[in-house]
Amino acid sequence: MGMADCAQGPALVYLVTGGCGFLGEHIVRMLLEREPRLRELRVFDLHLSPWLEELKTGPVQVTAIQGDVTQAQEVVAAVAGSHVVIHTAGLVDVFGKASPKTIHKVNVQGTRNVIDACVQTGTQLLVYTSSMEVVGPNAKGQPFYRGNEDTPYEAVHKHPYPRSKALAEQLVLEANGRKVNGGLPLVTCALRPTGIYGEGHQLMKDFYHKGQQMGGRLFRAVPASVEHGRVYVGNVAWMHVLVARELERRAALMGGQAYFCYDKSPYKSYEDFNMEFLGPCGLRLIGSQPLLPYWLLMLLAALNALLQWLLRPLVLYTPMLNPYTLAVANTTFTVSTNKAQRHFGYKPLFSWEESRARTIHWVQTTEGSA
Repeated sequence: MGMADCAQGPALVYLVTGGCGFLGEHIVRMLLEREPRLRELRVFDLHLSPWLEELKTGPVQVTAIQGDVTQAQEVVAAVAGSHVVIHTAGLVDVFGKASPKTIHKVNVQGTRNVIDACVQTGTQLLVYTSSMEVVGPNAKGQPFYRGNEDTPYEAVHKHPYPRSKALAEQLVLEANGRKVNGGLPLVTCALRPTGIYGEGHQLMKDFYHKGQQMGGRLFRAVPASVEHGRVYVGNVAWMHVLVARELERRAALMGGQAYFCYDKSPYKSYEDFNMEFLGPCGLRLIGSQPLLPYWLLMLLAALNALLQWLLRPLVLYTPMLNPYTLAVANTTFTVSTNKAQRHFGYKPLFSWEESRARTIHWVQTTEGSA
């Protein structure tokens, strides 16, 4: 039975890997709200969250599956019988909490396992959550100013995280058109969010607590002229839902494509953007220029990297400042594109005002919890 035949009632089975993560949770809730053809939603994650229980009372069957993407047989069991896989599971680590080997295993081998499981079980539609870091900022710190999916830019990856995401995305896009069990072609595409913000964003919470500890102040470390594209988590989730819905119908157009995730959030420096939420929560950003000169920050970042390497056998030292995070924060990276709108009718579901209000409310209501 094709997907078009399901007029007699909801017939589709979706699987979301990493469904309990920051983005994963928003995708899961968005699917339940806005995908009428959904019969069963499988949520696959290494750590299952308690909020899944409250979702099990609705009309859609929600199946929680505790599993690990690096274990091929666990992935096959989860994928079998699903129509659409949204592969969000991944290790996001720019601070060096995990070893490069672990990052590769989860992000690259895990993605290979998901693709192989689709081929083996005859699942035809695969949506992959990639990252703008697949493109850049590159190791040379070259600006990417209002670029789109076709803008030429030399991607040079030295850091294990962006390297792993680039390899995984390549696997997904190259798998487009592979014959799955039953002889039909696999249809794949990748979504590349820029920096995601919104309810559940751990880093925003970290900045908030850091500011509180310093008497309500944060000190500028990056020039205000360095712009970053940011995107609200609800709009990223919505784009995933839309892609998953349109992928079969527009396979010839969308298959094997990558799309930046974008919305109407303003382009600002990383710190100035965060202050849009932290300001109303009582924090101040001190200084119109960076407090420390760039060469000194580079020195500190290099020192942190050395310390991390020296201490690794004994203790996990994961400072926020390292050569990679410094380069990313100091490199303009903004996207200007309408490819998602052209290809599958994407429009942001949440305005900038609503995205901002929701995020501020979340920061304010989670004040007590670290």
